[in-house]
Amino acid sequence: MATIVGREAEIDELNHIMESDEAKFLVVYGRRRVGKTFLINEYFSNNFRFKVTGLALDRTLPNYNQEQLTNFAKALNAYGYPPCGTPSSWSEAFSMLRTLLESDRISARKRKNGSKRVIFIDELPYLHTSRNDLLSALEHFWNGFANTQSDLVLIVCGSATSWITKRLLRGKGGLYGRVTDTIYIHPFTLAETRRYMQSKELQFDDYSILECYMVMGGIPYYLSFLRKGLSMAQNIDRIFFMRKSPLEGEFSELYENLFTNYKVYMKVVEALSRKRMGMTRAEISEHTGISMGGTLTEILSDLDTCDIIRKYNYPGNKTKNALYQLTDPFTLFWYEMMEGATGREKPYWIHVYKSHRYSTWAGLAFEMTCLLHLPQVERAIGISDVLSDTYAWRSDNAQIDLVIDRSDRIVDLCEIKFWREPFVINESYRRNLENKIASYREETGTSKQVHLVMITTQGVKKNSFSGIVQREVTLKDLFWE
Repeated sequence: MATIVGREAEIDELNHIMESDEAKFLVVYGRRRVGKTFLINEYFSNNFRFKVTGLALDRTLPNYNQEQLTNFAKALNAYGYPPCGTPSSWSEAFSMLRTLLESDRISARKRKNGSKRVIFIDELPYLHTSRNDLLSALEHFWNGFANTQSDLVLIVCGSATSWITKRLLRGKGGLYGRVTDTIYIHPFTLAETRRYMQSKELQFDDYSILECYMVMGGIPYYLSFLRKGLSMAQNIDRIFFMRKSPLEGEFSELYENLFTNYKVYMKVVEALSRKRMGMTRAEISEHTGISMGGTLTEILSDLDTCDIIRKYNYPGNKTKNALYQLTDPFTLFWYEMMEGATGREKPYWIHVYKSHRYSTWAGLAFEMTCLLHLPQVERAIGISDVLSDTYAWRSDNAQIDLVIDRSDRIVDLCEIKFWREPFVINESYRRNLENKIASYREETGTSKQVHLVMITTQGVKKNSFSGIVQREVTLKDLFWE
């Protein structure tokens, strides 16, 4: 197995599966480019009894299903099945796979070290259409054969997270309850991003790594385009803004890959990108023209499942007015900085550092990064073992970036500031902070102690106004793992 950065929990789960004496049906899922296929390939050193990858074809092609079946047949041939024509259906294709597996003459007991036979079907959602028999064929393959083979591990993988969730994990069809194990692959944390860069001998300080994370969101594939000898600004220009950049078109491809009717989903995330603290269902409906019915419910659920948005509520707000907040860094980066700024002949990113546009984006992106690192924030405050609710809070008089409402009768009001130097609290800003604390106390009616926490990159400069801060969280704390 090659060196895999991070993914310790995922590797532990794979080890457990491989040590089991039962047949296993594992679903590995997560967003596009997050490293699902890499993890499985590297863990198993590409040593599979059978592997096939669904083809990313235009679904409007009249022979779409036949192309996928032909590709499946070629994979069967590559793994020892006699030359054959294209199967007429997925039922026939999986019957051929069963025949291939039944031809194995070495029993599980005699196989070296009791090793497993691993079947890996990558990008499974590409194989499915509303008119083919893929799911019923997969169900019959598992229920009628594979689940009786104690030495068999069936792994299916896909980036269409909502499809995986609806069809395999929560669907009420024949595969309901058949999946034995799941692994959801999250983007890297800041600490894992740093470890990845170190493994590639890329020399960046933590501030540069933070900026990279605010742009790419810890997606390994995006990080793979970083080059030695270039500053982070030069790298970002080369990867995203220059003419024929490596990730040109990636944004639309991300959503097209995740969702069938992706343009409707993009309308929702565009609306959310304009509202820092989030929007209610009613506000989203008003801004997008999508009715408040089941379609919007499904869209919001899918986006939440894919870690693109989060749903939250706060004290005094009615449940029906829960807020939906954009939390995906790359999506925000697109709408705030990339839209209309790509395909350039000369460097762009290097020259926007002092612009208002950059400051607005950076403040939002740093806030999202902190939300994605709540365990690190809570550890820095010293409340890792304390039960708490987290949310943003707003009223007519004030808004607070992050509230940590603790079970030990303390509420931490977290003010998040992206700053290149130690943040300075002056007299007017202290009055602003005092107003936020007073507004929160008055409008929530809390009887808990209220503490102010400052989350900054370089800390708070000590002066006569900084005593209002009870605890500090800095960039160093966010890199804890």
